[in-house]
Amino acid sequence: MLSVQTNYASLVAQQNYNANADFQTKTITAITSGYRINQSGDDAAGLVEANQYRDQVAQLSQGVLNANSALSTLQIADGAMNNISTMLDRLQTLATQAASLPDGQGNDAEFQSVLTEIDREAANVGAAKMSVYIGGASPTVSIDMSAQKVTTAGLGLTGAKLDTAADATTAIGTITAAVANLGKAQGTVGAGENDLAYATSLANSQIANTSDAEGAIRDADMAAEAANLTKAQVLSQASLAAMAQANAAPQGVLTLLKG
Repeated sequence: MLSVQTNYASLVAQQNYNANADFQTKTITAITSGYRINQSGDDAAGLVEANQYRDQVAQLSQGVLNANSALSTLQIADGAMNNISTMLDRLQTLATQAASLPDGQGNDAEFQSVLTEIDREAANVGAAKMSVYIGGASPTVSIDMSAQKVTTAGLGLTGAKLDTAADATTAIGTITAAVANLGKAQGTVGAGENDLAYATSLANSQIANTSDAEGAIRDADMAAEAANLTKAQVLSQASLAAMAQANAAPQGVLTLLKG
């Protein structure tokens, strides 16, 4: 049948051309953005899963920052405790020297000055309790130093003096106990530093693996998209050529009318 009212071949060619043009646009979008999913319609189910992975990455990334901040705080406390340890050594030296001197000849002025410095350093130890949210299966790392105070009072040095040889002898035992108490506090800080380091390492590994899982869903396969672009261009050109042929077909009616 030869018709001028309805050109079915042209309509089909137009439909296919529009589909090929949409395919070409989608392919160009994927190539230029680097993503396979650029809108919900591209892969609705995949987008949901990819967004969940991205949410996990965001949480873990901030968790690593939280851990690094807490680790810095613990390192400051660790440095202060190392200084206190050195000062306890000095106190022990002064006390041991005074224990062998006549009463009143021990260097109590320096001894009291060092005790004051210990309290000043102890102020840099920071919060007694820390709860650091990192994320993952075990999201929180807790560090509790409330039972280990490193002030002179917390270390048991209150009242220590070198006024007499007997005071110095007593101070020697007191300082030895203080060294042990400081060691407990250092152990708590060290354990916290290790826990944060382990948690950070795990979080970084999870970030890498989760990002890879998200990329497998969201990212475009550039080789495949390049091939799709070539295919879309060829089909679009073929559709245009076919449309031109279909639109020329009704011209045959004029030949019939010329007789």
